Amino acid sequence: MTDSKKSPFVVTLDINLIVVALTLLGLLSRMWNLCHPPAVVFDEVYYGQFISLYMKRIFFLDDSGPPLGHMLLALGGYLGGFDGNFMWNRIGADYSGNVPVWSLRLLPALSGGLCVPLAYQIVVELGYSARAGVTAALLTLFENALVTQSRLILLESVLIFFILLAVLSYLKFRRHQQTSTLSFFSALTFSSLIFRVKYIGLFSYFLILALAGVHSWQLLGDRKLSNVLVLYHLGARGLSLLLLPVFLYLGMFYIHLSILTRSGPHDHIMSSAFQSSLEGGLSRITQGQPLEVAFGSQITLRNTLGKPVPCWLHSHKNTYPIMYEGGRGSSHQQQVTCYPYKDVNNWWIVKEPMRQDMVVSSPPRPVRHGDTVQLVHGITARFLNTHDVAAPFSPYAQEISCYIDYNISMPAQTLWKVEILNRESDRDTWKTIVSEVKLVHVNTSAALKLSGSTLPDWGFRQLEVVGDKVAKGSHLSLVWNVEEHRYGRSKCAEEGGVPGDPALPCPECRYLL
Repeated sequence: MTDSKKSPFVVTLDINLIVVALTLLGLLSRMWNLCHPPAVVFDEVYYGQFISLYMKRIFFLDDSGPPLGHMLLALGGYLGGFDGNFMWNRIGADYSGNVPVWSLRLLPALSGGLCVPLAYQIVVELGYSARAGVTAALLTLFENALVTQSRLILLESVLIFFILLAVLSYLKFRRHQQTSTLSFFSALTFSSLIFRVKYIGLFSYFLILALAGVHSWQLLGDRKLSNVLVLYHLGARGLSLLLLPVFLYLGMFYIHLSILTRSGPHDHIMSSAFQSSLEGGLSRITQGQPLEVAFGSQITLRNTLGKPVPCWLHSHKNTYPIMYEGGRGSSHQQQVTCYPYKDVNNWWIVKEPMRQDMVVSSPPRPVRHGDTVQLVHGITARFLNTHDVAAPFSPYAQEISCYIDYNISMPAQTLWKVEILNRESDRDTWKTIVSEVKLVHVNTSAALKLSGSTLPDWGFRQLEVVGDKVAKGSHLSLVWNVEEHRYGRSKCAEEGGVPGDPALPCPECRYLL
């Protein structure tokens, strides 16, 4: 008997039968007849849509939490062979035969079932009796809300499981911190996973962070510990509670973006550069378009702020009202706005000020940082302009318009300086999608800016664009990038038009689509 104990191949197991029994009861209560009801229940209609998008690798973002929880639910669909073809359009819709209901509900059920033995172990770890632990576990076992949400495609049971697991791991670490490195790192790892499921888990993470801070302070005053050991404990806590969560958080998004490589319903809230990296969508439109913006280029300009909604520099034939509300006068020039939809009126021509033609020469002459340009609205052939007239809803800023000559001593001021903010040198060229530019008015030094205000009915509820004279930085509301781009070519000799002449334009010079 003594020899067998000394053998390195002897394994001793310490099994807590109470934990085993509670685990079986918890799993049985959550997994019994898991496919019932065979229809969409409550927020399954919400999470199911994301699972389908994962299965089809279509990009999406959900502001309710990081992607870990959604990826765990999607894992159930992947293991069950779900192809993503189901319309999660209403609560109560019957599941079709291709939806693996049991597999999709499995992970929440497992998480909810394992919460029962975790409740028991936490109570015992806190120093209470096994009877008190069993009581806590039974209360968790028969709690109707916990049972219900554990049997559906929801994230609440997964979040509660991670919270309880993190608390238990930290309690065990606290009791065995001198001897168990594994318990230490498991405690801090699980605590960092709490808010990967839902941001509400941050409160539990902060609780563990506060406990770790208090215990670290106690370690500093413990004269029995050497300085090296104290530094080890403090460094390990800082690494696992601060750095590890950051890397795990970013890692979840990296995996999320690696899976979702196709264009989807949330593309518009992302930058043009990101959209062009996805399959389909904008990349299909911009594929093969010229990289460098040249004099004569036809472009659309998107504001990089994206708030309140993503939008493009836009104009139309309607003019500003003669008088704004409150009695202030306007220039009565052609309206310029920011429009949240792709439209033919979003197209502009980059014109060289001293030349009449609005086509790209051969070879093209690229626009560089610091160059002065004129922007001609493609449909109406009017020039982007600003002057010393207050904007409709931003009286501290200048009104932006397309110039109309009313012959009333208000000359055109249509020169704009191109400043490339993310340039590597002062000779950088203006590039499609990549370059972030600020357009500064030459005469008044006002920068083209999205104010974010919504115009009234006379402005068709579009967003106000202003000229900001005090803006010196590079706030996103001042930054624009070219999204769609093509080189303008002319056949004026064949069409009988004159390039650049608003009175007699050829179809290709004036109409861009």
